Amino acid sequence: MRNDAAVIGLIALAHGTSHFFQLALAPLFPFIKDELGVSYAALGFVVALFYALSALAQPIAGFIVDRFGGRAVMIGGIGLLALGTLVQATAGSYAVLVAGAALAGLGNSVFHPADFSMLNARVAAARLGHAYSAHGMAGSLGYAAAPLFSGGLGALFGWHTALFAVAGVGFAVFLVVLLGRTLLATEPEKPGEARASSGDASVLFSAPVMMCFLYFVLYCAGLAGLQSFSVSAMTVQYGVTAALASSALTAYMVGSAAGIFAGGFIAGRTQRHDRVAAAGLMAGAATILVVALELVAGSALPAMLAAAGVAVGATGPSRDLIVRASTPPGATGRVYGFVYSGLDIGSLATPVFYGWLMDRGFPQGVFFGVFGFTVLAIFTVLQLPGRRPAPLMPRT
Repeated sequence: MRNDAAVIGLIALAHGTSHFFQLALAPLFPFIKDELGVSYAALGFVVALFYALSALAQPIAGFIVDRFGGRAVMIGGIGLLALGTLVQATAGSYAVLVAGAALAGLGNSVFHPADFSMLNARVAAARLGHAYSAHGMAGSLGYAAAPLFSGGLGALFGWHTALFAVAGVGFAVFLVVLLGRTLLATEPEKPGEARASSGDASVLFSAPVMMCFLYFVLYCAGLAGLQSFSVSAMTVQYGVTAALASSALTAYMVGSAAGIFAGGFIAGRTQRHDRVAAAGLMAGAATILVVALELVAGSALPAMLAAAGVAVGATGPSRDLIVRASTPPGATGRVYGFVYSGLDIGSLATPVFYGWLMDRGFPQGVFFGVFGFTVLAIFTVLQLPGRRPAPLMPRT
């Protein structure tokens, strides 16, 4: 148990750091927009490029993880995220901002295939539900910390200083994980086993894997609206300060972490993971719709977004167990790499759209978009293997 806890802690730290980097830039958009003289749509393209490269590289990272193991791949990803953000911190032009996003996007591509491959290999099966819960909680806490950290430093010292500090966090985590690397050693997937069980890439096109992929695309198409433009949208739609809007986004992420913690216990007590995921998404979508319709006062935004975060976060461990049940032995890296690339595709496909809504003076459209994509995700998750009870697969 002590060894499992150490493994989970290191991997969760790396995952939380990746999420921290994903959301560190967006709170600085108002400052960057004024200094560089670019539109919100152009800044949305920076986010889209980050996720586009992450999505393209993530399936490749999955094959590399199956072949060589996840440890070196994950450590390299942390280094690239920090380096890309360091480049953005020095940006005096839009082109340098874009170049930094490209480097960071490649770094972001490795975490899901590497993380889940190591968790499945190094953690006892009886504790995997809690391992997935800790992994997801760390991601949400990384999201929660980013707006306060980068947004607060940006307001006090400017966006360049804020990004230098974010890069410093990345390099510190890089060193911590590097020092603990012996705990993360795993055997690569055996080539013969991988071919026999998955037909190489053919497993990626099975119905359960494709439905998991589509679920992540839709889920993150909605989440991207909250991450990238909810702060800007709330300041315009509700007339609240940037500080209150940032606190509302942080409340969503903290609520999501609390929901994931509870979801770990829920996942361990049910075989109907599809129902858990659908119910949580439905509750979260309804709460976001209330915000879109402006049925609450601006002062209630942190509470509303916290409630939405709890509801959606509770689906996380059940969702990850559904993906695991869809994964044949010997194909962990490639399946997780492909399925979770849906997160990046959903994130890259929508920021320009949300930015366009903001440029057209329709801030509530951001929340209507989040609501719509979340509702669509409900219909995909109901088609996944969690509809029928099934024992967990043995560790790979």
